[in-house]
Amino acid sequence: MMRRKHEWTEEYVELIVGRLLRSGVVIASAIVFIGGILYSIKYGADLPEYKIFSGEPADLRNVHRIIIDVFSVRSRDIIQFGLLLLMVTPVARVAFLLFAFAKQRDRTYVVVTAIVLTTLLFSLVGRYLYS
Repeated sequence: MMRRKHEWTEEYVELIVGRLLRSGVVIASAIVFIGGILYSIKYGADLPEYKIFSGEPADLRNVHRIIIDVFSVRSRDIIQFGLLLLMVTPVARVAFLLFAFAKQRDRTYVVVTAIVLTTLLFSLVGRYLYS
């Protein structure tokens, strides 16, 4: 059976982008929901201590640690991982659009999308470069 090649029309690109965004949000939401259930099972009966402020532990603020610790099946790490996926979804959209515009040979949109993607990536990882 021969595979049918898709033309990179606007409609085809919009279809893929829609699926990418929906999939990213649904997967991220499911992961956060599972983490929330696990968190509620473990800490649901605890009363919060409002007199003392304690921020998130350092391991929940480090992307590398979140990705490693999610496999330890700790609820807070699972929630953070889901939120990280939710943040990455629009970045994946812009990266895909850069690829799609390159396939369409639309240089103007390639340049503009590359600038947007660079700005997004720098805003996400720039903190690690200059800290």
